Amino acid sequence: MSDLDTRIAQLAAQYRPLAAKILAEVVRIPADYVDKSVEAGGDPLCGLSNHEQPRLEYLRKTIIEIGAVRDAADVGFDDFGNLVWTVQDPNDGIAAKDKRVIYFDGHSDTVRALRPTWRKKIGGIDSYDGIVEPASIDKEFLKRELGHLPPDAEWNHLLFGRGSADQLGGVVAEVVSTKILLELAGEGALRGAIIRAYATACEEDNDGAGPAFVMRKVLPGAGAELVPDVVILTEGTGDANKGALGIYRGQRGRMQIQVVVTGRSCHGSMPWEGLNPLEYAGAILTDAATQYEQRDGFLDDPFLGHGTRTASWAQLDTPSDCAVPDRFTFRFDRRLTVGETPEHAVQQVEILPAVARARQAGLQVEITVPTYDEPSWRGYVLGNPQIYMGWATPEAHPAIQAAKAAYLGVVTPHVTTPVEEKGALRRQPRIDRWIFSTDGVGFPIPTTDTTIAVPGRKNWVVAGSFKHPAMFGIGPGIEQNTHKIGECVDLRELQHAIGVLAAFPHKFVALAG
Repeated sequence: MSDLDTRIAQLAAQYRPLAAKILAEVVRIPADYVDKSVEAGGDPLCGLSNHEQPRLEYLRKTIIEIGAVRDAADVGFDDFGNLVWTVQDPNDGIAAKDKRVIYFDGHSDTVRALRPTWRKKIGGIDSYDGIVEPASIDKEFLKRELGHLPPDAEWNHLLFGRGSADQLGGVVAEVVSTKILLELAGEGALRGAIIRAYATACEEDNDGAGPAFVMRKVLPGAGAELVPDVVILTEGTGDANKGALGIYRGQRGRMQIQVVVTGRSCHGSMPWEGLNPLEYAGAILTDAATQYEQRDGFLDDPFLGHGTRTASWAQLDTPSDCAVPDRFTFRFDRRLTVGETPEHAVQQVEILPAVARARQAGLQVEITVPTYDEPSWRGYVLGNPQIYMGWATPEAHPAIQAAKAAYLGVVTPHVTTPVEEKGALRRQPRIDRWIFSTDGVGFPIPTTDTTIAVPGRKNWVVAGSFKHPAMFGIGPGIEQNTHKIGECVDLRELQHAIGVLAAFPHKFVALAG
């Protein structure tokens, strides 16, 4: 453990209360808006995708106030709505074009809070305000609901609320780590490195939208001082069975497949006059479930896991509840592993026997990949097909080796968890992969893309017909606790994630040269 690692670990511990305070506020902020009318300045969707502005404005103000940037001009919003701030050491004697560029990335939106359900099922915990009535908390419900909770005696380390684990804790880790990096710049923490930290918009609805904007609109034609050598995704990397705060170097891809079944509506008393899309679509869903259960056409990968598919959303167009409907629309969430393509995934649905039967009966069945066309909070429409590329960074890459070194330097000596089991912190770094999706899907671009100048020394990863900067993740939060009633994060994970982010730059510069 170097002297610099010791100082980083000390400051990460010292600033844990500050990090907890910031996190509690970014979780709470939507409460000021969701119950107000739009006319009174409210927003019932505050905090969700494309409604992140109040949270991001608070973060921008906080970044300046706590000294996480040298100057207020070093933090601001891009045209998409991502919050971005930059730190480096201008006195290290190294030209910007020769520095290693490290992106920190974390999304600032959350899924719906379901506030009344929290209070009904848990009692004394609010989805925005956290613990409000300790004596009335139904701990047994939480233990059944969540993938992992520490022993009761360690609950003082928990912060509850929607987004605490997914992934506002990661964004806060970025903020506090850049503060530490600036404070320790004189000791070499930033030597030879440029940090571009992002709190991105619209990840929950449109994975990787923020990075995709950067790859499309910011980096084409940009100099080497903007092009990343490595991206650190601060999405939660805890597993309820394998341990907290893993170092994740890959994930499966994802796509949406939309099926629209259009029939002929009529009065429910004489169904022979119509063609019922709901009943025919039900058969399609049954066939699809059987196809997946039998893994027919689904591939597996020893690292990323097997491809999956599940029905995830539906909408019925019908005149009334006593009529044959006119149209039934539903979507599949399809996770793509190595070797699976979007074209193959769509074809798997096309060949379902129930699809052929519906068409033979005279119904129209359209199977497509939908386009995401909702505007961001700044009004930018990305307009992308809802296909999100998987990725993996080889474990031998200097970025992964530097992440291991950072963990060993600032986390391992300070893990005080009595028993290293289930979702607890581990002394040794755990290299693994995400089950779910992250902003990482926004970074891969075709190998034929020459709009972004990528010097060879940046050592991007090439996989098939795509290339991307080296990526890995480390962040507070247990995957199995996200999107659930009672979502929470362990502040010990937040502290150590801050430490790893602050220790990584000098480790990476030393390894990458």
